[in-house]
Amino acid sequence: MTAAPSGPAFSVHDIPFSTQGAWFGISPVVAQKTYADDLHLVSHQNGLHAVLRFVPFDAGTDARAATRVEATPGLLSWIGDGGRIDLAYESPDTIRLRGEGLGLRVRAAEQTLTPFTGSYFFRDPVDGAYVFTSYETGRRYRITALSAGAVEVSGAQGLGSAERGLDLAAENGGVWEAAVEELDSARRPYAARTSFDQVVAGARNAFAAFADTVAPWRSAGTPAAELAAYVLWSATVNPAGFVTRPAVLMSKHWMDKVWSWDHCFNALALAPGLPASAWDQFSLPFDHQDESGALPDSVTHSEILYNYVKPPIHGWALGHLRRRLPEPLDPAELARAYDRLARWTEFWLTVRRAPGSALPHYQHGNDSGWDNATTFDPERVVATADLAGFLVLQLRELAGLAEELGRPDDARRWSRTADATQAELLDHLWKGDHFVARGAHSGNTWSSSSLLDLMPIALGEHLPRQVAAALADRIRRHLTPYGLATELPGSPHYLADGYWRGPVWAPAVVLIEDGLRRSGHRNLADEISARFRTLCETHGFAENFDALTGTGLRDRAYTWTASGYLLLAEAHARKSTQATPRSPR
Repeated sequence: MTAAPSGPAFSVHDIPFSTQGAWFGISPVVAQKTYADDLHLVSHQNGLHAVLRFVPFDAGTDARAATRVEATPGLLSWIGDGGRIDLAYESPDTIRLRGEGLGLRVRAAEQTLTPFTGSYFFRDPVDGAYVFTSYETGRRYRITALSAGAVEVSGAQGLGSAERGLDLAAENGGVWEAAVEELDSARRPYAARTSFDQVVAGARNAFAAFADTVAPWRSAGTPAAELAAYVLWSATVNPAGFVTRPAVLMSKHWMDKVWSWDHCFNALALAPGLPASAWDQFSLPFDHQDESGALPDSVTHSEILYNYVKPPIHGWALGHLRRRLPEPLDPAELARAYDRLARWTEFWLTVRRAPGSALPHYQHGNDSGWDNATTFDPERVVATADLAGFLVLQLRELAGLAEELGRPDDARRWSRTADATQAELLDHLWKGDHFVARGAHSGNTWSSSSLLDLMPIALGEHLPRQVAAALADRIRRHLTPYGLATELPGSPHYLADGYWRGPVWAPAVVLIEDGLRRSGHRNLADEISARFRTLCETHGFAENFDALTGTGLRDRAYTWTASGYLLLAEAHARKSTQATPRSPR
């Protein structure tokens, strides 16, 4: 029994095996930052929950089998000396299994069963299928044996801590097959309408079509593009719960939410090939905008958090998004986007500007997205240069939209506010060669060695030339062989795995690279792009990276990192194509 490869190989320790639309994946991650020895079916409905545990065993001896796990976008396999087991997605809520020579133990991941925890296991007397009901996810997981063979059951209808589940195997080393479905209360008995090989081919083709659409420019010069596309494809979920649109989660490991600035980078990466999906990504947090105009901190299946916000990069993102979309937005959609962006901007101009202050403030580092950056060490309620810079870009985007929509009075008002905010930024936070932060209560100012202080480079062409040059010089000091360190490596506050106190992060890279390029510092922008692309090609798509070694840190399958790579790789590929002279005819 063999199966065809389905695209780039990857480790499920780093990237979950899943499919577009699914709310569950297959991985060893069973809790935040917690890896198990065995692969699990891990659901992201009602939070992150390991539901089922998969253990290959030798069908002859009944002992656990030593196997290696191989994964490509269409197929996951356990391969041992005595045989193999293959797993593929038939649909977002159904996986198919096929084994030869090896059996598979399927057990409840959580054995304890109280009225509020664990999975209850029983055999359905109507269709003969085996069912796990999960308290944690609120869903059922139905297993249907598709071939004659040995099915042994443990702990059916059991309570307490008894092990519960079933063994799937075939007699005399033959081939067995089964299906696992995630469902609500009930559905018709499962019936296989396609062969296992057809299921694998369908998954392979679906991903290949996605990769061709999202990264048609990929080549040997952008070797991680296809895997980056898989990270996005596999992290996408169908609408459910509070997720109002098809959404790209940040990860199907433990960072299984949409945060209200992360989504912008995914939208930009998808825009040329999948404009409807890109617009869904951009719009999702705005679907939950509150009465003050604030966006939520994050959205996921069963939870919306409003205790923090995220920085107003949405004007910057919308401008780039519109340029990347293959067709203009419908006028009604554009007007709706304008109104939502205006409300988000007014939030910063009203409830986040202290009386007498022209500059908005963060209430905590979490509001900036740079949770623990050293900029926030002296005080946490702070007017920072990055916030003012992003707001200026958003105001200028609103002014342009208002003109386009025939609202000249609004356009003049936004332009005046943008000019006044930028003047305040330069007059009061610029100190000749660097920006400072200012306490909203104390009025004290200070500088730090955080890259956050240099983020006003995102203003690009709007910056005075000498300001852009000074920022570029300081940005260069943060450049390590692996990219932009978020804290100067020589700083006493630098931490190799210090979240925003050292590691390389994709959003900072993308925003700074773009600002440098727009302000005329193209060589430095090229160098930053090249180092980040090499980092991803060598070390994958982690949440962030050790700035001095390149090692991937925290969640290892982060979509904004994959999107950052795709954005920079696409620009590099198109630039290389334009620079290649045509052959003489």
